[in-house]
Amino acid sequence: MPRSSRASSSSSKKIIAYALIGILAVAAVSISVFARPPPRPNNEDAALQRFKEVWCGQDPRANSNAYVSELVLPADCEMPLGIAVDEGHVWYVSAKRGLLGSYSPAENKFNEYKIPEWPSREQPFTKISSLQMSWTVKVDKGGNVWFTDENNAIWRFNKASESFDMFKVPASYPSAMDFDTNGNIYFIGISSKSLYFGDVSKMKNQTPEGITEIPLPLNGFSGIDSRVVSSGALVVDNERKEVWVSLLAFQQKGQIFRYDIDTGKVDRTVDLPADLSSPVGAALDNSGNLWVADHGTSIFFKYDPVKENITKFVTSVASPKIYGGKTPPNAYTLPYWITTGQDGSIWFNEHFGNKIARIDTEKLTLTEYWIPSQNKNWAACPAESATCGIANALQFAIGSNNLAWFSEQTENKIGKLDTAKQVPITVSSPDEITVAKGDSAEIKVTIDARGDFSGQMMAAGTFMPNGMLGNSTGIFSEQSVSMSGGSKQVSYTFTPAESLAAGQYVIMVGAGNSDVSVLKAVKVNIT
Repeated sequence: MPRSSRASSSSSKKIIAYALIGILAVAAVSISVFARPPPRPNNEDAALQRFKEVWCGQDPRANSNAYVSELVLPADCEMPLGIAVDEGHVWYVSAKRGLLGSYSPAENKFNEYKIPEWPSREQPFTKISSLQMSWTVKVDKGGNVWFTDENNAIWRFNKASESFDMFKVPASYPSAMDFDTNGNIYFIGISSKSLYFGDVSKMKNQTPEGITEIPLPLNGFSGIDSRVVSSGALVVDNERKEVWVSLLAFQQKGQIFRYDIDTGKVDRTVDLPADLSSPVGAALDNSGNLWVADHGTSIFFKYDPVKENITKFVTSVASPKIYGGKTPPNAYTLPYWITTGQDGSIWFNEHFGNKIARIDTEKLTLTEYWIPSQNKNWAACPAESATCGIANALQFAIGSNNLAWFSEQTENKIGKLDTAKQVPITVSSPDEITVAKGDSAEIKVTIDARGDFSGQMMAAGTFMPNGMLGNSTGIFSEQSVSMSGGSKQVSYTFTPAESLAAGQYVIMVGAGNSDVSVLKAVKVNIT
């Protein structure tokens, strides 16, 4: 039965990227850059208190801003992760307490169901290695809720009977899954290097029956320690009967594979550029282009399977609010998981950017929404900083009514982003410019305000993996913008560095305030 409640260093020290989850090498970020090493508590009570500060949220309030509102979960320190939305509920998994949670926005009510087998639930709170991660939650056409379990299992919850089925799987640490048109599942495991298919009609509770392994070609990773090669992303293209999968060796190599469902063969292998070695999230736009989040940089990119080319885009530079002051030069926003919205737009979460982002794939306009909670234990925060850190928004889902929902794993909250609320500005600019090294080019950026708007002009580029310009320079004709409706044109003068290699790059230009930013992509040809 459900429980009901009212709504309410070094590379050896890694943060919770794709890696606390058991693959430290895959999305690791040095604590010396991003987080203060926790002090060593000298007694059990102090250890528990320190654990809760880091993993259970420093701020118990449900925070909000103009677009995002939060809900505190019913139980203490649930560590929510995977999340999904159906027509009436938001579903999430508590990685620590072994609960499948349900929230009804209409009733403003939580229900939580105890997952039958969840060893993490019985372990001491301070034993972080015992966390049982569930990265993906999906709802099938019949309304059943499916979720992955790092203990080599996939679960199905029948809402009508309030019962669970647990399917044992050969994948090591299942992490991502998707349905085909017949309701069957494809899935991958973090520590596996294969694609797996589950024929739902043949799958049986407590067994691996009905599951088939589909090996992926690994010759591209020859010479790399197989222990650091991992599965990353998966998405099923039901229109074209294809499955896209990524493999990666963090900071070494990334590849994308296309599996043809009809022929049962991998018919394409895409070698990614050296600077895109962490392809973790993947989604398809309405034209069949593959959008991928690189969880080792601030880059996300589009792969066109017809032209067989890659176009890189970049988020805004990580906000100084994350660091309690100035953004360090080695700060990355870490785009993570990625999905397609109902209108064909592409959504992703900026793990260390502390934002949920949406890109219009036609206009190439990026909108980023700030998450109002911050935990100071997850950034290199000055002791005197009032606000600093991130919320660890690790998974999200797009529902109906223009709502996006996300989990805040270390804050014991879920968040709601209301995209029906209009952003205060739109941004337009030329789609493409050409500039020779030694010259400068002017980009005219037009800001149209829907009402009162005060903010700062913003720019980021694909010249560097963190969105900064490197040795190139960019100067706005005015940095601060204050408008009461109307239109304003601001010039951005870009001068490429002499050392910059010729080729095509992308600059994102626009403006933002404390809650939201809007940037337009401009292709920049360097000659």
